Amino acid sequence: MSRIPSLSSPFLLGFDEVERALDRVIKGSDGYPPYNVERVAQPGLPERLRITLAVAGFTRDQLEVTLEEKELVIRGRQADEPERVYLHRGIAARQFQRTFVLADGMRVLGAEMKNGLLSVDLVRPEPERVVRRISIATDE
Repeated sequence: MSRIPSLSSPFLLGFDEVERALDRVIKGSDGYPPYNVERVAQPGLPERLRITLAVAGFTRDQLEVTLEEKELVIRGRQADEPERVYLHRGIAARQFQRTFVLADGMRVLGAEMKNGLLSVDLVRPEPERVVRRISIATDE
């Protein structure tokens, strides 16, 4: 896996927390479950994003979607069923945690499960552009 360049440039001030969050996300991504992130365009509305995870075999009660500060965390927990006897087991009961770091202002609209796919919709409102003049003090 390639390393993301460090945010320690002298022109990027105060991004230590972002770098730590990126490190946490990179270390925790094992590729399961597979997911898509797509842009959903709706005329006249702010840009929306949709994260879709392939969660076949999980019930809604075995999934948890939480917003923890600036991180969207999706967890799945399945338990082995000891009363079942398998002749071949190719579908493992496993747990997962998938974390997405959200930018300031991102809002989670909701989550939906359909046909083994869990979709979480997000909205990114247009940021307000603010220009502020900074006065320069003199020693005089």
